[in-house]
Formats: sequence, structure tokens, C-alpha cells
Amino acid sequence: MILELRGAGQFKSGSRILHDIDLQVPEGSFFVLMGPTGCGKTTLVRIAGLIDRPSSGTVEYKGTPVPGGGAARLSVRREIVTLFQRPVLFRGTVRSNVEWGLRIRGISGSEADSRISEALEMVDLLDLAGRDASTLSGGELQRTALARALVIKPKILLLDEPTSSVDPGMRRNMVRRIAELHSRTGITFIMATHDFTEALSLGTTGAVMRLGSIEQSGSMDELFHNPRNRFMASFVGFRNIHAADFQGNSACIGPLAVLHAGNRSGHGFLSVKPESIVISIEEAKTSERNRFRGRVTSILRAGSVLEVEVDCSGIPFVSSLTKESVEELGIETGKKVFISFKASSVHVF
Repeated sequence: MILELRGAGQFKSGSRILHDIDLQVPEGSFFVLMGPTGCGKTTLVRIAGLIDRPSSGTVEYKGTPVPGGGAARLSVRREIVTLFQRPVLFRGTVRSNVEWGLRIRGISGSEADSRISEALEMVDLLDLAGRDASTLSGGELQRTALARALVIKPKILLLDEPTSSVDPGMRRNMVRRIAELHSRTGITFIMATHDFTEALSLGTTGAVMRLGSIEQSGSMDELFHNPRNRFMASFVGFRNIHAADFQGNSACIGPLAVLHAGNRSGHGFLSVKPESIVISIEEAKTSERNRFRGRVTSILRAGSVLEVEVDCSGIPFVSSLTKESVEELGIETGKKVFISFKASSVHVF
């Protein structure tokens, strides 16, 4: 592990911001720190970047505790760069901003020129090297800050909500560029974000935070396909989440008995993707083992599809249908319908 936090906690103004954080970041990985706004991501980024010291616990770099101060701590800090949501550039040109980290490290001449050109090329800013930094757009400013970080060849690059100050239309390009930079440089990336779509596009491993604590950590597949509780399921985009009592391959949610493909007992939760739920006007004999009668309670547009909510004996289920399907079936609020879904479509946790 290139970076580890062990029992890291943080107090500010008498309040606990972080609670006993344990994190392991594999070398060369793209580690994504996710969570809703205000959960403590930025505080954790500042500790991981050695900008702040934790009130309790330790930070380890390459298996060794990071010193609390002095030249030894500074030498580790120089291998870690943190890029915040709204990076501040110095007065001068794009090139002089990128050169700054090399100057304070005593790197000049042909080596500096080569590194600066390489960094600017990686973020597609070679043509803007002479531009006054104060005239840059939000996206150009962010890319300049990226080049300034990359030019010193850090071992770890921390990114705090890197797309938040970028126009929505440019966000996808920025995500693609960040992915390319990680692949090209081999640097360990740690990115904080509240957008799980970005996280899934970029991350190899990560953690989800809630109220200053780590809710779940592991590989991205683990986080997104095997959430351990209701909060995690909701955060990563699961829908139709219901508390259930399990016995074998059956789960009771209120008056409904839902069949699933697993075998478990006790209390837990189940979820069914909206696109897995079929709506019909008449009950049909199909391969779907779960079939329930209900009444349409709402129809809402969700992008290119319509989300139809059906109340089945007090249990709501949302199904995704095309506009054409809704019109063809004559689905409207108050209409009695049937829903069906396969046992294999039921996710239990």
C-alpha cells in the first residue's frame, strides 16, 4: 500500500468531523472517495495530502508512519500533490505557473523545458503556454493546475471534486482526460467526488463516506454490485429498495412474498431495477416468477424514459418504460395493472 490511514479522526471547533477512518490505497490504483456533500471528503483529502494532521490516528506512506513535522515530513509531502475544486493560479503565464514546482525544487534548463512541454502536452495546453493565466476559462484553469501537478512527477495525486468547476458540457471530456492521465503516468490517483457515475468511470478501488465515517470500501465492483446496507444501495443508484424478512429463496415485504435466486434467512433488504419490472394490463403466464396486481400512482419523465410507479398492496414499485410502451398499453394514473419480474432480477443484501 502506498498510503494508509489508521484510526484517523479529526476535530474542529469541538466537533468531530472524521470518525476512526481506516483506508488502504494500493500503489498505482485510481482510488475514488465518494459520498454526499458534507460527509467529510475534503477533510480526509487534506489529511491524506499531508496538508492537515489528524487529531487522532496515523497516516502511513509506503508502510512507514509519516513524521509529524520537520524536513522528514516535508520530503514526503513533496511526493504528494493535492488539487482542490477551485485551484488558484499565480500571476503570469500558463507556462510560468507550470514551472513553479520545478523552480522550488531547483530543476531548470533543458530538463525543466522538457518536463513543462510534456505536462502541457498531456493536458492539451501547449498552444496556450504564453497565455495570461487570469484570462483562462474554468476548464483551462483546471487543466493548467493539472499540468502544474504532473510536471513534478508526484507519487500520489489527490483530486478534490475536479469537475465541479467545469461547465457541464465539458465534464465528460475532463473525466476522459483524467482517465488517460492515470493510464499514461502510472501515478496513484485519489479522487473525491459525490458523483458515482464519474467514480464508476474512473475508479479501480474506493470507499464511500457518510457522516464522517467509512460506510464501505473495496473494489468498484464490490461497492456498486454488492452494497452492504440500504444507504450504500441507494447511493450507488439502486431503486425499489425494500426491507424484507428472508427465509430460503423467499422474502416477505409487507403482504408480498418475493422470490429471489439466493438462499438466506433473517432481516435484510432487497432491490429490483426499474428496467427489470414488466408492466402488463392483464396477468400473463411468463417466465417471471414474481407477479403482483397493483394500481398506477404516478408517471414521471426520467430522461428518455418514463418512470411508472405502481402500488402493490401498499408496496411501491417503479418500472422504466418508453413513452411508446406507456401509450400502447394505455397506462395512466389510477389504472389497474400487473407487474412481473424474474427471481434472478432481485438483488438481496
